[in-house]
Order: sequence, then C-alpha cells, then structure tokens
Amino acid sequence: MSKQHIKFTVNGEEKDVLAEPRELLIHTLREQLNVTGPHIGCETSHCGACTVDIDGKSVKACTLFAIQANGTEITTVEGIGSPDDLHPLQKAFREHHGLQCGYCTPGMITRAYRLLQENPSPTEEEVRFGMAGNLCRCTGYQNIVKSILAAADEMNGVKEAAE
Repeated sequence: MSKQHIKFTVNGEEKDVLAEPRELLIHTLREQLNVTGPHIGCETSHCGACTVDIDGKSVKACTLFAIQANGTEITTVEGIGSPDDLHPLQKAFREHHGLQCGYCTPGMITRAYRLLQENPSPTEEEVRFGMAGNLCRCTGYQNIVKSILAAADEMNGVKEAAE
C-alpha cells in the first residue's frame, strides 16, 4: 500500500505526515510526531487512554485512521497546558490526587477538558456520566471526579469554602 499525505494541526502546530491508509491516528501521533501524551491502552476504544480532542469533540485515537484526521485540529494533553503554565484541570488532578499510576491521566484530562467546554458547571452525576468512556484501574474515580469539579469551580471563579 502506498502512503498517503496528511495535513492536520496538532496542539496549534501544522503537521504534514505520510501514513499508510490503515495506520491508526494514535500510532501517527506517537511514532511519527512524538506526541506521547495519548497512550495506547486497549486498542478497542474501551479504556480512553488514547483520548484526543478533534475539532471540538472527544475522540479515541485508536479508533480513527490517521487519514480520517486530514484537515482537522487535534488537541492532546500536551496542548492543554504546559509544565510552566498548568491548565486548571492539570492543577486539580495534582492537588486532589486525581491520578495514581498516571497511565489514564492524559486521556482523562483531555476528555474532562472537552466536558468542561460542553458543560462549564457540571454536577457530580454529569461528570461521572461524561467521563464514563474513560477507565482507570487505580483510583476508584472519586478523586478524578473531585478534581474535575474543583477545576470547574476554578475556571468559573468559584472560591473554595475553606479559604
């Protein structure tokens, strides 16, 4: 099979790649572009470790051929914040212990980012429902939900009662 020329924007940078027609987006991101935040987990779309944001929608990069992303805007966890300027979600996951081993965390944060774009003030139930496609084997989810709700409060300018 001949490789196809693909153009898309990843975390604000235009990228040109050559990919086999059957190459999954997760492999293109990780192996060709060295964008290693999205992880390869189950490769069946069940776990959500590979979640990226494409044109304003959460997408599991293990379910999409790279060619299908041609012309799109892709945001991964690397594009949400930086080590020097963490996004409120990244801060909240750190402060509220929303991670343990960290394997699912990039997908969790990327999905939560889109969830908070869609619903800036979710309830606990809405967070749990909205995050249902992302699995974690370590945390029991309570601190993930707590982290997302804390980030929503920070993004909405709500001060914690303890302050």
